[in-house]
Amino acid sequence: MDLSKVIKEERINLNLNAKSKDEVINELTDLLVETGSVANKEGFLKDVYAREEIGETGMGGYIAIPHGKSAHVAKTAIAIGRTYEEIEWGSLDGKGVKLIILFAVPEEDKTSVHVKLLAQVASILGDEEKCQELLTVKSTEDILEIMSNNKKGKEVC
Repeated sequence: MDLSKVIKEERINLNLNAKSKDEVINELTDLLVETGSVANKEGFLKDVYAREEIGETGMGGYIAIPHGKSAHVAKTAIAIGRTYEEIEWGSLDGKGVKLIILFAVPEEDKTSVHVKLLAQVASILGDEEKCQELLTVKSTEDILEIMSNNKKGKEVC
């Protein structure tokens, strides 16, 4: 699956108002609902939080990748948000997050598509320079360009 097919400008918000993990997930889910990717917000949120209970989705380097594999997803999509201030998340490095990449994957695609998308995003996040760019660029177009330029990374964020 090509990342450019699941990451769209209308699902990117570089100015999230959220002050907590719950608010971030809620704001990004709203983007997925508004663009027709998630059919049932409450059901999707329940599935995202069920996944959060399994293990931390904060990767370190101020980035988190929560995901919902859910029957409430109409079509595979990724929403990306960035906050002004660090949000407490529960990350591998003990720091908060500023950039959140929320995956929405239909239940029937939970193995093949989900794994491929995670691998592609992990490849991008494996490049320290790209991670810094994702945290600082000013436009959604820049985010799209970084996320679509999927070359092997140098270091993990």
